[in-house]
Amino acid sequence: MPAILNPSLLILHHNHHYPRLSTAVLSLRHHLTLSLFSPSRTTLRGFSTSSSSLSIESSANQNVRTGRSGSVSSPPVEHNTAEKIDVNPPKGTRDFPPDDMRLRTWLFHNFREVSKQFGFEEVDFPVLESEALYIRKAGEEIRDQLYCFEDRGNRRVALRPELTPSLARLVIQKGKSVSLPLKWFAIGQCWRYERMTRGRRREHYQWNMDIIGVPDVTAEAELISSIITFFKRIGLTASDVGFKVSSRKVLQEVLRCYSVPEDMFGRVCIIIDKIGKIPMDDIRKDLQSADMSEVAIEELLQVLSLKSLAKLEEKLGASGEALSDLKQLFSLAEKYGYSEWLQFDASIVRGLAYYTGIVFEGFDREGKLRAICGGGRYDRLLSTFGGDDLPACGFGFGDAVIVELLKERGLLPELNLQVENIVCSLDQELQGAASAVATILREKGQSVDLVLENKPLKWVFKRAARINARRLILVGNAEWQKGMVNVKTLSTGEQLEIKIDELE
Repeated sequence: MPAILNPSLLILHHNHHYPRLSTAVLSLRHHLTLSLFSPSRTTLRGFSTSSSSLSIESSANQNVRTGRSGSVSSPPVEHNTAEKIDVNPPKGTRDFPPDDMRLRTWLFHNFREVSKQFGFEEVDFPVLESEALYIRKAGEEIRDQLYCFEDRGNRRVALRPELTPSLARLVIQKGKSVSLPLKWFAIGQCWRYERMTRGRRREHYQWNMDIIGVPDVTAEAELISSIITFFKRIGLTASDVGFKVSSRKVLQEVLRCYSVPEDMFGRVCIIIDKIGKIPMDDIRKDLQSADMSEVAIEELLQVLSLKSLAKLEEKLGASGEALSDLKQLFSLAEKYGYSEWLQFDASIVRGLAYYTGIVFEGFDREGKLRAICGGGRYDRLLSTFGGDDLPACGFGFGDAVIVELLKERGLLPELNLQVENIVCSLDQELQGAASAVATILREKGQSVDLVLENKPLKWVFKRAARINARRLILVGNAEWQKGMVNVKTLSTGEQLEIKIDELE
C-alpha cells in the first residue's frame, strides 16, 4: 500500500515554495486533515465533509459573516502585462470631459437661478433609497426599470429612478417642524434600466420643483411659469416648445360613468400613458384586461381624443371638478402671459400612479423628441408611505432631452474655458517667484493658470490662446530684481511693466 502523505506537510511544503499562499488556506489545513482521515468522511467533492468535521465552505462563510478577509480559492494568477479594459462607460451612462462638464454646469446654473427667482430652496436626497419607496402600483414601468439589489444587511435597496418619492419621505420625516407651504427644488442623478432612445439614457440628471401645502391650481400655474421662464432664459420660444395639459379627474369622471372599479384607476392611467407608444389595438386589449366594457373603452378613447375645453364641456358637462380646475389654470395662464404655450390634450395622464389632478407635459413642437418635462398634482402620495396627506404638486425635468433640443435648434452656448491670467517664469530659477505672483492674484479673486514647467514662449502663447487667457504675466530676472513683472493684455497686445504690489 503506498504511503499517504500528511496533508499538513503538503500545504507547508507548498507554502515553502510559494510564500504568497492564501492565509485562508493555511488556516484551514487542520480541518482539511480531519476531513481526509475521518472514517465517516462522505466525499471530498466540493470540499464537503462529514458532520463531525468543519467544511472549507462553512469556514469561508464564517469569514464573510465576521467581516474577515479570506478565500478558499487559489490566489489570483499574476500577469506580467495588465489586461486592457473597455474604456467606455457602462451602457447608457456618460462621462463628462471638460467641454461636456461646462455645458452641464451651465444648464444646472440656469435650473438653480430660475428656482431661486421663484423663491424655492434647494434640497437633496441619497442616490440609494429603500426599494419599497418605488414599489407602489403594479404595471408601472418604473418597477421593471429599477436598479435594485440586496445590500449586505439583507435590505432591499435601489438607485433612485426619480426624486418625488424621496421628497415625500423627507416631508414626512420633517413633519410639523417645517411650515407650509414648502417650495423646494432639487437637481439629482437618477437611474432607470430602460430602452435607450435619443434623449433617454439609463442615468440622467433631473431638475425638480415641488410645492407642498397649496391645494389650489395656483401652484401648478406657478410651476409652469417657472419652466417657461427657464425656456426663455436659454433661448426657446412658444414656437419651439409647448405644454399639453389635462387632468386625471377627466379620466375619473368617465370611469365613474361606466362603473369601473376605483382600484383600477391607476392601472388605466398607466395603459392610457402608452397611447402613441404602442398600437391602439394593444391599448384596447389592455383596457379590456382592466375590466372595462367595449362601450366604456370606446367612450374613454373618444374623450381622450379631445383637444379643446369647449368639447370637453359638451362631453362631461360644466359642473365637474376636472373642467373647473382646467378653466382656472388656463385663466391664470392668461394673467401670467403664457397662454400661447398651453394647449389642452385629454390624452395626457402621466405614467406614474401617484398623480391625482392637473397633469402636464412639455413637448417639442416639431415632434422629433420625447417629452421634455412633465409633472402635476399628487395630493395622496404621502399616505402611501404612512404619512398624512398634504396637497402637493411638482415637475421633473431631465437634462438629456433639453440638450438634444438645443442642438436641434442651434442654441447650444459656446462655453470655452476662460482663465483671467496665465503666469510664466522666463527662467527655471524664477519658478518660485511665478508661484508667488499667482498666489497674489488668486488671493484677489482672479483665476490663474500657472505654467509649471520650463516651456518656450511659443508654447505659452498657444496655451494662453487655448484657455482664452485675458493677460499673460511674464516673470523675468531683470524685472523681478526691480520688484516688477511684465503684463501683456492679449486682446490688444499692450505690454507694461507693473509693480508686484500693484497687480490687480
